[in-house]
Amino acid sequence: MKIDTLESALNRIEELKKENTKLKEDLEYFKKRKASGRQKHNEKWMTAYNDFVISYESGMSVIEIAEKNGVSERTIYRYKAYYDKMKGLLDEQER
Repeated sequence: MKIDTLESALNRIEELKKENTKLKEDLEYFKKRKASGRQKHNEKWMTAYNDFVISYESGMSVIEIAEKNGVSERTIYRYKAYYDKMKGLLDEQER
């Protein structure tokens, strides 16, 4: 779009301001939106995982841990898989 006059320049500035306002609104929407899907190892995940480790190492079963923490058994099995992986890495480092 070629701008020839001051008036067309001012009109373009207004258009851009409106567009900018709309984009800022869209950005706020996406910032406030909850991320879907399983979260990676953030603070909340690590807290729940550490609770699992304490329970698991004290001899509780998967079902007992799931009920105690109010999560699915599948979640506990994910924690266990991560636990086994980390334990394997530690064992390798000790050799």
